Amino acid sequence: MKILIITGNLAYPGIKEVIKDSSEEIILHKADTQVAAFLTPNKIIKEIRENFQNELDTIDMILVPGLIRRSTDEINKEFNIPAFKGPTDCADLGMVIDLINDLELATDKAADKLIEEEKRKRAFQIIREFEEDTEIRDKLLKKPNNILVGNLPVGEDFPIRVLSEIANAPSLPKDLLIKKARHFVECGSDMIDIGMAAGEDNSHLVPDLIKTLRPVVGDKPLSIDTLNPNEIKVALENGIDLVLSLDLGHAEELVPLLKKYNVPAVLLPTNFAVNKVPHTVEERLEYIDELIGYCSKYSPDGQIDFIADLILDPVNSSSIVDSIIACKEFKDKSPYPLFFGVGNVTELIDTDSVGVNALLAGIAMEIGASVLFTPEESGKAEGSVYELAVASKMMFLAKNRSSIPKDLGINLLRFKDKRQRADVLGEVLYEDDLDITHIIAKESSKFVYDRAGSFKIRVNYGERFEDSSIIVTHFKKASADIVVEGKFPKEIYDELVRQGLVSRMDHAAYLGSELQKAYIAMLTGKDYIQDFDLFNPPLNLNSNLN
Repeated sequence: MKILIITGNLAYPGIKEVIKDSSEEIILHKADTQVAAFLTPNKIIKEIRENFQNELDTIDMILVPGLIRRSTDEINKEFNIPAFKGPTDCADLGMVIDLINDLELATDKAADKLIEEEKRKRAFQIIREFEEDTEIRDKLLKKPNNILVGNLPVGEDFPIRVLSEIANAPSLPKDLLIKKARHFVECGSDMIDIGMAAGEDNSHLVPDLIKTLRPVVGDKPLSIDTLNPNEIKVALENGIDLVLSLDLGHAEELVPLLKKYNVPAVLLPTNFAVNKVPHTVEERLEYIDELIGYCSKYSPDGQIDFIADLILDPVNSSSIVDSIIACKEFKDKSPYPLFFGVGNVTELIDTDSVGVNALLAGIAMEIGASVLFTPEESGKAEGSVYELAVASKMMFLAKNRSSIPKDLGINLLRFKDKRQRADVLGEVLYEDDLDITHIIAKESSKFVYDRAGSFKIRVNYGERFEDSSIIVTHFKKASADIVVEGKFPKEIYDELVRQGLVSRMDHAAYLGSELQKAYIAMLTGKDYIQDFDLFNPPLNLNSNLN
């Protein structure tokens, strides 16, 4: 295939290097522009006419920079040659050309975006086909390391299931209870947990809690998080799917009931009735084995199904390392499903939860854990359910491909990019090549009120990003008169300009800046407060240490 690639002066050397070993016949043309993204379809048409008029019959495809704003339809129509957008980064051009015969390029989307979309589509297809294969599911459920929780298969051979806790459920108003459950479902949670209040007996509230949440969670299992035997008994009578948790203190009382209702339980290596809590790896393993023995002893018709929780400790509390070692040693000698309480770590460390959740999901996969458990009880841990839902799929794909969790088609990159910045790689930024005036910016101390009015901006956070929006209220002489709502900054400021609500350039620039901040907050889940920074600047470690 003969491919004509149009680029600019600055990208030309990099693209020349990328395509030098290509098996396709490539014509690389350097257009009369410094920056490739500044090209337009009309400029590209002009370049082709002036330089390739006599070769058009031999050209099979035209690739233009992925960053040009308009589609390539005009180029296609002008020359009757397929014209598509290439990647946004010239470093990805080699991959695009390698896949040129298999990739369905687009006139309005950059090629690398299409590759990512295709990878994502294939990744979800692999997971979906596995989950929907009832023959494989039934076969795997015959193994002791897999069980059913409700109708959900849980175990080492299935994707790690995410169990999200609605903490202190008895104290929540019904509308907030429903909102939290719906949020967790939308975030990809596989099971929803009703977190009861420690030290209280709210067994009289349990039937209504289950009844309220059933329609919200649909066919997803419901669990109850309590050590109160009365609450567990009522939950079993009202159709709970999983008990969180059973310990040595009430095993004799509850195991027969669990067997009667055929409900699995999470086992804890504790006996809180006599303040028996493990402190070493050996004690965790000893106590959990003792409880497993109880489950067999008091289930004469066969052992109840259970998931073992060796208790994942926070960093530098008892020892997160010891708790992970205990999990590993348990799985090395036992086939039973393993519970991994990720929230114990993410809620008790002051760092963004994304990387912590991804790493813990990877550790859980290597150990052979079957359940990732978390609440979302602090701002820094908000989004943990979504993060774990994505991470569990990443780890399932990596495990089944026998690969590291990289280039899977889905990822948890939210604040950083996979590729290093051009300046980090030592590439020269294009301003350095231009002979232009260089001005150091200074903020103006003078504020001039816009006679057209002022704005109050807020984010309306939905349960999903798709349900979220930015709301802008316009004030004229301190009185609200118009509200404009949208999702994207451009559509909002276009509307505000159309309505004549901005009359000063500095006010328009401020408005664009704040709308973009609001959009980033909506994407990331950050709290948007007008006129305040979204992110803290990095610490200056040298000045703080000296």
